[in-house]
Amino acid sequence: QEQLVESGGGLVQAGGSLRLACSASGRTFTNNNMGWFRQAPGKGREFVAAISGTTGGTYYADSVEARFTISIDNAKNTWYLQMNNLNPEDTAVYYCAASFGGRITTSSNYPYWGQGTQVTVSS
Repeated sequence: QEQLVESGGGLVQAGGSLRLACSASGRTFTNNNMGWFRQAPGKGREFVAAISGTTGGTYYADSVEARFTISIDNAKNTWYLQMNNLNPEDTAVYYCAASFGGRITTSSNYPYWGQGTQVTVSS
């Protein structure tokens, strides 16, 4: 059974950093599309970052460009989101997701999702 499990969330002050990890099991996902999405209170789920396991291409939301970095560890079937210079607007539940095709920035193209991890940035 396929499963994605996020870790690394927590409480951090503005300007701080966190690294989220998504550990996958049940099948190999790191040769496909892997993404991170987030959902803040009262808002819809939004795209944060994604990486193509086949091309290595990375994609970022404008709001996180130059602050966040997505990466893969193929040996561990795990992908990461390094988040630097966090601000209170980054507060949300962060979800990792895996896809086998379709537009890489669109959440509806991702059939596999983790349970989410809370990131809270205090001012």
